[in-house]
Amino acid sequence: MKEIIFVTSNKGKLKEAKEILKEAGIKVKGRKLNIEEKRAENLEEIAKDSALKAYKKVGKPLIVEDAGLFIEGLEGFPGPYSAWVFKKLGNKGILRLVEKNRKAYFKSVIAYTNGRGVKLFSGIVKGKIAKKEKGKQGFGYDPIFIPEGRKKTFSEDAVFKNLMSHRKRAFKNFVSWCRNGKVTFKEKR
Repeated sequence: MKEIIFVTSNKGKLKEAKEILKEAGIKVKGRKLNIEEKRAENLEEIAKDSALKAYKKVGKPLIVEDAGLFIEGLEGFPGPYSAWVFKKLGNKGILRLVEKNRKAYFKSVIAYTNGRGVKLFSGIVKGKIAKKEKGKQGFGYDPIFIPEGRKKTFSEDAVFKNLMSHRKRAFKNFVSWCRNGKVTFKEKR
């Protein structure tokens, strides 16, 4: 079985990655590293920088992932600052900020590096911000995000989230690229 290191301190992301990549025959080994995250206006730049910093510490092929919630009525806020904003404001704070335009999307960017460059993979799920928190499953903004064409939040419909999340879409793009033989893995024996 092939093995990849996923540098993250987020247990929810690690669990999701393990489930998704297991289907493709890729074992995910979680690794927590203390890496200062670059402040930038886009997820791609942040993910790329984090992957390069992580590779300097690990020295093996790895992936990192960065994600954000982009709300149209707030001009894309919180976007790349989603984790920090969630810690400071939480879902209730975001709900107080959103007024008429509730259109939003989740975006995930995975950065892979083997020390010879960085390859990026993204996934997006469009939707809107609910008027109140709904559901108890999931993490982060799941209780306030309703995917396009659905009536329930990610938190209320965890089965749908697991099938169609932004992270799942980004990992599917990564797996597709892996199947084309363009990736270097540590072989697990």
